[in-house]
Amino acid sequence: MKKTAVLLINLGTPEAPTEEAVREYLREFLWDPRVVQIPRVVWWLILNFFVLKKRPAQSARAYQKVWTDEGSPLLVYSKRIQTSLQALAEQNQPGQYQVFLAMRYGQPSIESVLNQIKKADVDKIIVLPLYPQFATSSTGTAWHAFRQACAKWSSAPSSKAILDYHDNDAYINALAQSIERHWKEHGKAECLLFSFHGVPERTIRQGDPYLDHCTKTTQLLVEKLGLKPLEWRMVFQSRFGKAKWIQPYCVETLETLPKEGVTSLDVICPGFSVDCLETLEEIAMQNRDIFLQAGGERYRYIPALNDNDAHIAALLSLIEETDLQ
Repeated sequence: MKKTAVLLINLGTPEAPTEEAVREYLREFLWDPRVVQIPRVVWWLILNFFVLKKRPAQSARAYQKVWTDEGSPLLVYSKRIQTSLQALAEQNQPGQYQVFLAMRYGQPSIESVLNQIKKADVDKIIVLPLYPQFATSSTGTAWHAFRQACAKWSSAPSSKAILDYHDNDAYINALAQSIERHWKEHGKAECLLFSFHGVPERTIRQGDPYLDHCTKTTQLLVEKLGLKPLEWRMVFQSRFGKAKWIQPYCVETLETLPKEGVTSLDVICPGFSVDCLETLEEIAMQNRDIFLQAGGERYRYIPALNDNDAHIAALLSLIEETDLQ
């Protein structure tokens, strides 16, 4: 029996929390036309003469706050998902799946991992970008990079992609269980903030389903948790540049909530499969300070699902369902 290769793809990370490593990573990441949709000549000038002059040092300092003995949190947790998913797959269907992990930017690259898959004697590849909600700038570019790399393969096996799982029951249940477990351990705040990575408004006008997916995920969680209208908010974080991005903005909401009488807040990022710089430094640290300085009294970040058992089981069920289609 030939195996099915499961290719997990996550965003990527610098190889070290240094200015040089971050600059190299950002150059690849921000030059992707699916990430920054600005005319190439104009963006080349902005990127090389402005962004890459200042941002690497700032980002390196941020990475240093969250870097672990094992390395970057995003890569560490992604590897743990790979290991746990392989173990569960072997337990359920021995010999059926071989799980690989690649990064869209940085290492291990999609192309290098495909070279490993070539040697694994598989007859099928299931591609699973670790983004629950589809966006052109995340899932879209990961799938495009995979197809480009496959085009160099003289006789590539058949492939299927899981392009989103924003409304998958197992995924929603895993998130709800994580939130309820947090409440049981720490108490329930007055408001639960669902914070997603932002995208420029124009991408939504161009037909990107990302906003609809984020909204659906939030609605399903609100229903599952039985939240009342004033007990939750949905916001978007990490705005970059001067263009108008989808709203409401996370920071503006954090500054406003204490004025509305909300002084205790729980925050979760349902669009992140693993914790990373954005969740651990921006959301858990920077945004906590913003909320407290605005008059808030208690702010708690609920970690990403990472490699918890319910998350791994949800991912495996997605793979098995796709394999049968």
